[in-house]
Amino acid sequence: MSAKPKVAFFEFTSCEGCQLTVVDSLQDHPELLDAIEIVNFREAISRRDHDYQIAFIEGSCSRPSDEATLKAIRAQAGMVIELGACAHLGGINTIRNRQNLDDVRHYVYGDKADWYETYPARPIHAVIDVDAAIPGCPIDRDEFIMAVTQLLQGRMPQIPDHPLCIECKLKENVCVYQRGMTCLGPIIRAGCDAICPTYGDGCEGCRGMISNPNFDSLREVLAEHGMSEDAIKAKLTMFLTYQMMDRGGIGDDNGATNA
Repeated sequence: MSAKPKVAFFEFTSCEGCQLTVVDSLQDHPELLDAIEIVNFREAISRRDHDYQIAFIEGSCSRPSDEATLKAIRAQAGMVIELGACAHLGGINTIRNRQNLDDVRHYVYGDKADWYETYPARPIHAVIDVDAAIPGCPIDRDEFIMAVTQLLQGRMPQIPDHPLCIECKLKENVCVYQRGMTCLGPIIRAGCDAICPTYGDGCEGCRGMISNPNFDSLREVLAEHGMSEDAIKAKLTMFLTYQMMDRGGIGDDNGATNA
């Protein structure tokens, strides 16, 4: 029997870009492949083994039938890690939660709409208990390598709980607000090395919110920079629809919130 921990990767509703980032990361860190045994990873290998200790899950839960699979993964794995914004936040998949899902399904699939099951998209931790999350869209390569290293050392990965603005200041970036743009950095978790502001774009929130976000202040700042209420709502719900609806801060087009 192999002494290496067995690792499995699973995907639900997602683009699978985070798993591609994992493949890219492992090319630069082949030593990790000597420390673990990957037994399930559709993006990279054909092997399908149901005996594993660590499960990485990419994608949101968006169908009733997903729940049984997720619960089976949870029952098998000693550790379950959410991989990326869709798993961690529900991600852009949850934008549809603000609309009538029957209307959305018919818009996408037309007269075949009844062939496809769907329900409001949710992050993985809304369905099963998870042990940790690696945020981002896609995940950060270095953060993934650090997380795997910590797991092998018997430690749980820890994600920052301070705003992205701190990383921008450490990098001596000119604030994007001073450059005529807007940014969610004041309420979003750091850890990505402020990649978007560094390359000239405002943060869209893919790493999720800090534990004590000041929404009122951020809304005032966004409005002061010319954004309408509809534009503010759209910006806050690109990645954060589930969290905003769960807080009651944004309902759907029919005034509903997450169940």
